[in-house]
Amino acid sequence: QIASGESAMYRTLATTALLCSAAGAAALASHGTPGSRVSRSAIKAVATQPHVTTKSDKLFAEAKDLMPGGVSSPVRAFKSVGGQPIFFDSVKGAYCYDVDGNKYIDYVGTWGPAIIGHADDAVLDALKAQLDKGTSFGAPSPLENVLAQMVIDAVPSVEMVRFTNSGTEACMGMLRVVRAYTNREKIIKFEGCYHGHADSFLVQAGSGVATLGLPDSPGVPSGATKGTLCAKYNDLASVEAILDANPGEIAAIVLEPVVGNSGFIKPDKAFLEGLRALSTKHGAVLVFDEVMTGFRVAYGGAQEYFGVTPDVTTMGKVIGGGLPVGAYGGKREIMELVAPAGPMYQAGTLSGNPLAMTAGIKTLETLKKPGSYEKLDKLSEKLVNGILEAGRAAGHKMCGGHVRGMFGWFFCEGPVKSFADATASDTEKFGRWHRAMLEKGIYLAPSQYEAGFMSLAHTEEDIEKTIAAAKEVFATL
Repeated sequence: QIASGESAMYRTLATTALLCSAAGAAALASHGTPGSRVSRSAIKAVATQPHVTTKSDKLFAEAKDLMPGGVSSPVRAFKSVGGQPIFFDSVKGAYCYDVDGNKYIDYVGTWGPAIIGHADDAVLDALKAQLDKGTSFGAPSPLENVLAQMVIDAVPSVEMVRFTNSGTEACMGMLRVVRAYTNREKIIKFEGCYHGHADSFLVQAGSGVATLGLPDSPGVPSGATKGTLCAKYNDLASVEAILDANPGEIAAIVLEPVVGNSGFIKPDKAFLEGLRALSTKHGAVLVFDEVMTGFRVAYGGAQEYFGVTPDVTTMGKVIGGGLPVGAYGGKREIMELVAPAGPMYQAGTLSGNPLAMTAGIKTLETLKKPGSYEKLDKLSEKLVNGILEAGRAAGHKMCGGHVRGMFGWFFCEGPVKSFADATASDTEKFGRWHRAMLEKGIYLAPSQYEAGFMSLAHTEEDIEKTIAAAKEVFATL
């Protein structure tokens, strides 16, 4: 959904082809497997190797002549943290490798999808088998039925689902169907919540918009955002005020149930419960944008974790196992408005393509195994607490938190309960911290306004190395 996290299908296919080759196999052998433990001597070696990025720098210089800003999505340009972006060569398990041969412990995970680890063997084997059958059908396939049933069984609010190719596309379809269902036009979103780059949502958005300091985007007509009203996250009174000022006019209340596009911001459960009650009272559709949180904070998403069920849910990232995907689903009476069952039109050439469906199925099968979310929770808790303790011990004001496999920190006293609170963070210090951590082999999201992601491939030793690196860096800030 966030522009920074949308994968490129053809890059994924190229990587898959490499993995099938002898050269790819040899490369993976040298990198290790997702579950392998790194020896202490190896950890020390990684931490002490000089950080050379000559090839990445050259590629970025070339890219700036070929693509706007040199990237396919804004946050990748490292503008908010300074320095030059690194160019990836390969990924495996919890690690990424750049074109200069540097190895990093990765806490971005292709912006969320790599929850079971990069290039998981079971996913790759299934993709290789599917490649022989074809990459795209443009017609129904049994794989869509399988993944659709898995989503419906897992997510409390979903009785029917429509697959798309990205989170942005899912949110566009969601917006149209809630307006069709209610016959109303206005929606309420929250400051700092990002729901893709469609015109209606680029109002006080987070993610790349916050990273670049843009209040909105040129090219968005005033009419497109006229019906978008913004409330303050974790503040029910601000929502009630909008509802009272627009009686019978609000089609939906749309939010990230755990914010990941203003940095990591956890909701008060009472806030979510209050939104559920207000939506019902005012006849508005409650929408959870679970593109980030879906299958990440719990198998049934944030709605399962917090015990609050919306009417409609958007999804992406994890359900595609690293390939481009999105989905929106909800109550049958709402979803039956979607064409061809109903009059609300939405379509997509590559929607439900067999590669994304295959990767999603294999990923969800792994996540459903006992202990998956307990492991994510344990590792995230250890990482967050270790970083906070190290930072505070060095005299830095810090706060942060996690929900299972999703986490984040801010360089401020906190607590951070809304986007306004997040803007109090020392982003200049975050930038210096990010650059120094990168040099020590730790790959973090290149923006204060992005969440971090844990995977099942991470180990206790990875966490310990990260905390040790952070201690060294905090002493220099």
